[in-house]
Amino acid sequence: MTKILYVEDEPFLGKIVKESLESRNFEVKMVADGNLVLKAFEQFKPDICVLDVMLPNKDGYTIGNEIRQLKPALPIIFLTAKTQTDDVLKGFQSGGNDYIRKPFSMEELIVRINNLLLLLNSKGVTPTGSIILGKYEFLPQKYELRLNDNCRKLSHRETELLKIFTENRNFTVNRKEILMKIWGDDSFFNSRNLDVYITKLRDYLKEDETLELMTIKGVGYHFTTPTV
Repeated sequence: MTKILYVEDEPFLGKIVKESLESRNFEVKMVADGNLVLKAFEQFKPDICVLDVMLPNKDGYTIGNEIRQLKPALPIIFLTAKTQTDDVLKGFQSGGNDYIRKPFSMEELIVRINNLLLLLNSKGVTPTGSIILGKYEFLPQKYELRLNDNCRKLSHRETELLKIFTENRNFTVNRKEILMKIWGDDSFFNSRNLDVYITKLRDYLKEDETLELMTIKGVGYHFTTPTV
């Protein structure tokens, strides 16, 4: 049974969401106080976390960062009443994989939970080794990116960069980590090269609006892909 750590300080909403999730065969641990989340996390050992942003004593962003330090691959969904783009970016920067704006439907929350768990387990890799990215098919072994009958040949570095993003889809990747892995150092010249490659990849993937390669200022990049 999938275990969900659900952090919400609104009792009425929390009761509805918890009971709805449990009716779908999820095991749910609900916490209302930000200061109590880490203890509950360590004891409960969840498969996924659903965190409200506005909480007493410690906000969801801080909790997300703390959980990400303890378990880097654990999926985190933020629940927020905020609508500003900066708040969304802050959520990704704080370790979030996805976010849902309040008010939300239970169907939407359950779909997003299931899809994040599916992405974590499968990474969208087909039996032939190709990777499905929305409308695209990425074949790293052949240095190819396909869209219907169109095939784009990729350079070695374009392929390596796209591999990093596909392997970490819906997670934030540190800019320096990318530079060290692909170029071997994080010099100013290589950093500018990375900017060029990011622009190229965005152009290559522009035919599918559900794919988004976001710049997280001061941190790196967050590649969001459609749910499976």
